[in-house]
Amino acid sequence: MRRTTAVTGVTALGMLMLAACNGGPGATNKAGAGPGQAAASGGTVHVLANADFSHLDPGLGWDGGVNNFYRLIYRGLTTFGAGAGAKGTKVVPDLATDLGTPSDDAKTWTYHLKDGEKFENGAPIDSAAVKFGIERAWDPEMGGSPYPRLLIDAPADYKGPYQSGDLKSIETPDATTVVFHLKKSFPDFASALTMPNFTPFPKGTGAGHAFDTKPIASGPYKVASYVHGASLKLVRNPEWNKSTDSIRAAKPDGFQWTFGLDGATIDERMLAGQGADADAITGTIQAATVSRIQTPQLKARTLTGLTGCTTYLSMNTTRKNLDNLKVRQAIEYAVNKDTTVAALGGSQLAAKATAIQPPTMLGRKEYDPYPYSLDKARQLLAEAGLSSGFSLTLDARPVAAQTAVAVAVQESLKPLGIKVKINNIDTSTFYEVIATPAKQHDMALTGWCPDWASGATFLPPLFDGRTITSTANNNLAQLNDAGVNQQIDKIAAMKDVAAANTAYGDLDQQIMAQAPIVPLDYDKVVTVTGSNIAGAYLSNSYSGGIDLVSVGLKDPGK
Repeated sequence: MRRTTAVTGVTALGMLMLAACNGGPGATNKAGAGPGQAAASGGTVHVLANADFSHLDPGLGWDGGVNNFYRLIYRGLTTFGAGAGAKGTKVVPDLATDLGTPSDDAKTWTYHLKDGEKFENGAPIDSAAVKFGIERAWDPEMGGSPYPRLLIDAPADYKGPYQSGDLKSIETPDATTVVFHLKKSFPDFASALTMPNFTPFPKGTGAGHAFDTKPIASGPYKVASYVHGASLKLVRNPEWNKSTDSIRAAKPDGFQWTFGLDGATIDERMLAGQGADADAITGTIQAATVSRIQTPQLKARTLTGLTGCTTYLSMNTTRKNLDNLKVRQAIEYAVNKDTTVAALGGSQLAAKATAIQPPTMLGRKEYDPYPYSLDKARQLLAEAGLSSGFSLTLDARPVAAQTAVAVAVQESLKPLGIKVKINNIDTSTFYEVIATPAKQHDMALTGWCPDWASGATFLPPLFDGRTITSTANNNLAQLNDAGVNQQIDKIAAMKDVAAANTAYGDLDQQIMAQAPIVPLDYDKVVTVTGSNIAGAYLSNSYSGGIDLVSVGLKDPGK
């Protein structure tokens, strides 16, 4: 449940990822061709980045870029598969022998660990380590994903292992068995376990954010050196057991990140591809650079695809005029999404949105409830008694791409007599403001990315009216519709995960009938790789960026 970095304060220029999920429909990376060909063993992959990772501690970090990185140094009970397209959204066992055994109406889950796994310091990765690593999610100094706290039963006053000790709802009957007792039935628990703060650690370690500077690795690499904001070097972890890890190819001998680079500088270096930059990867390039990728040599090094994130215009359904469904529907018809896509850099960087969920979601339905029509919009406004229009305030940020989209929305509504005032909010406080109902205005320009390819991580957090809070509120539309709430509960109770995902596709349509948001676009990635890069494809689970567990070099000795 993450807001997109494409429209938050984290710059996407030169970063390794945007924010959440994809590489599926529309991706042009092909295994066996260009950067998708098989990687050889050895060498160092260089990564050019605008910004440092949020946190090296998986108990604190929770965004697409760092989640992708975590898989290089950490393992969990489950993880996402490796491979382009649907392979990358499939949840598979990692340290666990399988995806778990449910009982008690899927309120209890039992997992068995693979034998002989060790941390980089030689300590065993046993059930006690799994239990301790997950208990850290309750520590008051931790953040990260909410899933341990949302799903696992715990006393209201539990404050994690450092302050409160053991959590009884996570049992360890022996060294290789872990039993979870949940608050309620959750058939998709194996997917939740892919989140970073389910990472195991040796008992008693990691207090005081120690892992932010010196993590304890369980994956194929460990941190050799780290200078915050400047550089990060990974080398092989000799304790990693390759025979039990079918996901991480771990072809390079190491990775070297360089942080703090200007986006334009990154683009120039990647296009030139000289020296060590031939062994480099980065994130999505700037819109101004896309037109320069014309030569066959550059096209052969380019990967494109959807990120799995949706940029949208939320409408506060409690505000004057926007509390009228016909007014909201009029705005739906009036917003010209061709202009918002153009504002984001054109069709190579964004696709016009119709449904709430992006095309990468399981069970998602293709439909367009509000095709562009000023005539239909004028008719609805007339029926609402507002033919002469009215004024609205749109909350946005003073960032070039977002400002361009805000202006496109403003121009789209002018023919209806709707005057839109753009209220720029400082990047550092933008989400704090719009997530406080008392401070937000009529509309807000934002975005959302799923944690895994299910409507469970997209629709309920944005539209369940019972979750509206006075601060940290995700339901920006403040939609509180009894029918939507009831359907959310009905789907949550389904034991068949595939059937639930299909039902979320139907719920998407049910929500859009209430017109709480205007889906504007589905974000895309365009990235150029170094000429010596191999094993590169766009991840289905990490913002459409390059999946780090498979990338490597064509010729490590070059």
